[in-house]
Amino acid sequence: MVAIIDYDAGNIKSVEKALEHLGEEVMVSGDKDVILSADRVVLPGVGAFGDAMDKIRRRGLDQVIWDVADQGIPFLGICLGLQLMFESSEEAAGVAGLGLLPGKILRIPDRTGLKIPHMGWNSLKIRDGARLFEGLPDSPYVYFVHSYYLEAGNEADVAATCEYSTLIHASVEHDNIFACQFHPEKSSRVGLKILENFLKVDRRQRMD
Repeated sequence: MVAIIDYDAGNIKSVEKALEHLGEEVMVSGDKDVILSADRVVLPGVGAFGDAMDKIRRRGLDQVIWDVADQGIPFLGICLGLQLMFESSEEAAGVAGLGLLPGKILRIPDRTGLKIPHMGWNSLKIRDGARLFEGLPDSPYVYFVHSYYLEAGNEADVAATCEYSTLIHASVEHDNIFACQFHPEKSSRVGLKILENFLKVDRRQRMD
C-alpha cells in the first residue's frame, strides 16, 4: 500500500490516479498509523513553502515524515514536496523546512526570454545509476511547474538536473529518500516509468 500524505495541499488527486493506474492500493491520509504502516509514502503538493510547512507542523506530520525516513520506508517528494524536504526556502524567510537532506530552495533567476514560473517540458541529465530513472532513455522530457528550485547541499544526492536560467537539481535520492521537482504524474509514459521504479524500491535504512 502507498500512503499519500494529506496536509491539505493541492495535486494529490493526480498523484493518486497515476499510482492506481499502476495497480497500487493507495491511501490518502494524515494519520500517523496509516502512514507508518504503508509500504511506500509520497509527499506531493503545490503552493507556498511557508503555508505548507505550517500545515505540516500543526498536524504533527513533520515528526511522522522523519519517522518514515528513519524506518527506511521508501519516500518520494514531488514538486513542493521536494522543496519541503530541505532546510530553507527563499520563498519563506525564517521558516525551517523538514531538513531531511541538506540544501536550500532558491528563486529561479530572471533571464531575458525566459518566463517564471518554469512551466512546461524540459529534458533531464541523469546521473549514472539513479534508481528512479532506470530503463529510461538519455535526456527524457518531464513536466515542470515551479518558480523556486533546489540547490542540494550534497552533490552525491543529486540524481538528475536540468537547465532553466540556471542549473536546477531536478531530482534527488539518498538511501530510501527520493524527490522530483517535476511532476512524474503529469509526465506521460516517462513519468509513469519513474513512479513504477519508485514502487520497486526496496526498504532501505538511512545511513546518516
